[in-house]
Amino acid sequence: MSLKGFPEQKWNGRYQPSSLKVGFSYPQIRVFPHCLINQTPLWVEIGRRTHPTSPKEILALVCLPEVKSSSRRKSRMEIFVIQFVHGMVYGMLLFLVSSGLTLVFGMMNVLNIAHVAFYMLGAYFSYQMFQIAGNFWLGLIVCPVLVGFLGIVMERFLLRRVHAAGHVQEFVITFGILFLINETVKWIWGSETLLVPIPPILSGSVTIMGNVYPDYRLFILCFSLIILAFLAFLLMKTRLGITVRAMVCDREMVSALGTNTSVVFMLVMGLGSWLAGLAGVIAGPFISIYPGMALEFLVDCFVVTVTGGLGSLLGAVVASFLLGQLTSFGILLIPRLAIVFGFLLMTMVLIIRPSGLFGQKP
Repeated sequence: MSLKGFPEQKWNGRYQPSSLKVGFSYPQIRVFPHCLINQTPLWVEIGRRTHPTSPKEILALVCLPEVKSSSRRKSRMEIFVIQFVHGMVYGMLLFLVSSGLTLVFGMMNVLNIAHVAFYMLGAYFSYQMFQIAGNFWLGLIVCPVLVGFLGIVMERFLLRRVHAAGHVQEFVITFGILFLINETVKWIWGSETLLVPIPPILSGSVTIMGNVYPDYRLFILCFSLIILAFLAFLLMKTRLGITVRAMVCDREMVSALGTNTSVVFMLVMGLGSWLAGLAGVIAGPFISIYPGMALEFLVDCFVVTVTGGLGSLLGAVVASFLLGQLTSFGILLIPRLAIVFGFLLMTMVLIIRPSGLFGQKP
């Protein structure tokens, strides 16, 4: 095993790139500075290869030096805490994308494959906004609104026309929109990886159990919790939220009572697209921006939607948290099998509860 020609040192049966140091920068290799035990790298990310459209690979490196048992127990606890926080960050980012998808799928019964494309558009719009205005916070406000407007346009002029034809037509048209947006992104911004700088106020780090952890990742966690509180208030305390929850249970009855369901569908599609665009904006400085970022989130989003239950915000939160932790600890402990943990979780949940963790029983 070789990392672009860097020498390696075998340590307790695992591999460590001995020449990589904290803060080391290389076009295709990055050491995560927050995953350190006594200045020993625990995570190394191998970015996209020479061909920009190749998939991203993640290599988890666990380096446990020969130390006393007490120090080893402390090191393992530090690893556990860091991985737990990292799983929370990824889980909440996943929640921002999948919450809109689960509302649209649960209420409108629309299989919107193009939902993750709005997440990618939010990231690219934020990059362009930063190039024009040089302000990340302006992009955080404006770009999700633009993405939400595109979602409304898609529902009004495309999905509404094929909704009565069934899931096959919806799948085909949303899948086509996904690839259309993906190719348009390549045509406008190219296939190379783009970077949005982290705002200066969030460029620092904090110490968690002796390990350095970036402020921006904690910002993603806290910001996602704020959005979760906003969505909970919107769905539980407002008239629109009551209507949405009622339509998840029985759309025909809500329509018979005089509610303009077409307008509600359009608003929910806009809200879901706004959430996806919001996730894309805050994900830009976190995982960088590239054309394949939508497809990487597609499977995880549907795993969260099905596992949590269609139309259930609580289910999306719980499923995102579980999948985030499984991904974080799976990559650390069993890298080769980490990709299947999400499917195992979904399978076990559907065997016990076919409607999902918090879905409505048919």
